[in-house]
Amino acid sequence: MFTGIVEELGEVVAIEDLGDASRFRLRGPVVTEDAKHGDSIAVNGVCLTVVDTADGEFTADVMAETLNRSSLGALAAGSRVNLERPMALGGRLGGHLVQGHVDGTGTIVGRTPAEHWEIVKIALPAALSRYVVEKGSITVDGVSLTVVEAADDHFTVSLIPTTLALTTLGLKQAGDPVNLEVDVLAKYVERLLGRGSADAADLHDIEEIKEMDR
Repeated sequence: MFTGIVEELGEVVAIEDLGDASRFRLRGPVVTEDAKHGDSIAVNGVCLTVVDTADGEFTADVMAETLNRSSLGALAAGSRVNLERPMALGGRLGGHLVQGHVDGTGTIVGRTPAEHWEIVKIALPAALSRYVVEKGSITVDGVSLTVVEAADDHFTVSLIPTTLALTTLGLKQAGDPVNLEVDVLAKYVERLLGRGSADAADLHDIEEIKEMDR
């Protein structure tokens, strides 16, 4: 579990094509200082398992499913990436609960600079728009952000100077893809409410059958 508070702006050192997967080697001295084989590190919001670490770098195997569902497949040697270690139990939750399980990709469609911040407009798949609400939370390339405007086909976020300077969101341009993870609590609520309706309908059918038997 992550918080969406990026710890380090890392870099892709190399990518090895394994056919149905890729092996990424990434530089991140901060996130690797206590990392070991089997640990998790979020890369642009995607939870990856550490294979090994050495000299401030780590490797991770990325399966086809992850490459197909995220923007990691568009990375190359030299690409900058947002890195975050999992949250520690008992620590401060600075952003919101983030799983590192990308729900889909969006596209930056516009940036509007202001004096002390920047408004970024991001197009998103229609299937995800119902989970995005004004003043709610969303993760963009692993960064926990507050939604300013929520529409059917896009949303906007306001980026402070710290976010612009310390994450890849300060480098992204119109047309660039970004990984999106919506609030998992919203998905659970939707699932439970849907199941509740189905349970109620099933119960109603059972009661009707009982009446007919009488």
